[in-house]
Amino acid sequence: MQLSAHFTLAEFVVSETAARAGIDNDPPLDVVSALKRTAQGLEAVRVRLGGAPITVTSGYRCPELNAAIGGAKDSQHMRGEAADFICPRFGSPTEVATALRDSGIEYDQLIIEFGRWVHISFSAAPRRQALIIDARGTRPMWA
Repeated sequence: MQLSAHFTLAEFVVSETAARAGIDNDPPLDVVSALKRTAQGLEAVRVRLGGAPITVTSGYRCPELNAAIGGAKDSQHMRGEAADFICPRFGSPTEVATALRDSGIEYDQLIIEFGRWVHISFSAAPRRQALIIDARGTRPMWA
């Protein structure tokens, strides 16, 4: 199923952990609607990044999968509101997140996670939180 011009449902639900553990990571219909909104948000991200392809490394996670990977108990991934991604043609996760932080994109959270990927979420009331999570903990991006 195509969620937007450049993103499919399949890339939002694929998980090696789910495959290994036999976890069904198919989202319910209400979550598919949220995933469509998230995919549209990622379309805006793609435009901001000069049209460079985005690789979603983690999208939807059913509660069982979220628990299996040690995700936050209230993770927006379980609601279809978040995606972790990389965009190597544009730059490093820090370069990507900086470009997005300074954009007009209405994200809820933008997080550089361990310097390896960018987490972005979209919600009805976006907080525009820009954070870094690494071995030193969680802190604002500009700190």
